[in-house]
Amino acid sequence: MDMPVIIKRSKRKTVSLSVTRQLEVLVRAPLGVPEQTLYNFVRSHCGWLEKQRKFQQERQAKQYQPTPQEVTGLKAKAAQMAALRVACFSEQMQVAPTGLKITSAAARWGSCSGRNSLCFSYRIALLPPDLVDYIVVHELAHIRVKDHSPRFYAQIQQYLPDYKERVARLKAAARELGL
Repeated sequence: MDMPVIIKRSKRKTVSLSVTRQLEVLVRAPLGVPEQTLYNFVRSHCGWLEKQRKFQQERQAKQYQPTPQEVTGLKAKAAQMAALRVACFSEQMQVAPTGLKITSAAARWGSCSGRNSLCFSYRIALLPPDLVDYIVVHELAHIRVKDHSPRFYAQIQQYLPDYKERVARLKAAARELGL
């Protein structure tokens, strides 16, 4: 196996294994597990790791790679979409974000900072409007509830009763785009 191994230790009870987008083996382990035990664990899962590596490579091969000119256009479109939808839903939800920014994030559609500033990936411009609405409502809900508890999803459901169906479609769209 020719993938670098990264070990991250924390106060956890189990060992987990994954392959990152950078094709690294990520081992999450409890604090007291000896390093040799972890390397033996990795070796015992070589077949699974190889399958995961191929999956990540295939995912990257089909990932949409816009040109710099396309990125500029997508950022402009995303900024316009986000501004309109945030204005609409923030009024309905009676919340006030402190800022709005368009980023090049590839691993997330949006985020809400601790100071209630919203960021959206320019990739939202590739989505249908109803999925952009879900992302916007999701991030605006974080202004009130900073976690993903049942109370958080109750906030979303109040404004988008079909949010679960939208989440499923958003996951499918992400797979189609290779994200």
